[in-house]
Amino acid sequence: MPRTAKSAAAKAKSKKDKAGNPTGSTIRIQYYRSFIATPKTHKQMVRSLGLTKLNQIVERPDSPSMRGAVAKVPYLLRIVE
Repeated sequence: MPRTAKSAAAKAKSKKDKAGNPTGSTIRIQYYRSFIATPKTHKQMVRSLGLTKLNQIVERPDSPSMRGAVAKVPYLLRIVE
């Protein structure tokens, strides 16, 4: 079955992301504690968010999946308002 291109009206129909949040909303995530003695999965979680250095802050879309990723390792990451 061939894919059909989305119409311009369908693309511009809503300025919300899949989670229902406005597209401009972001959260700032800070990596504030070393993950040296943590499980491998927690290290992968921090790296997958794009954090490489201590006290680094990155902006990511504010979605339930991003907030869930931060909630998995609350002792390593924090949301900066």
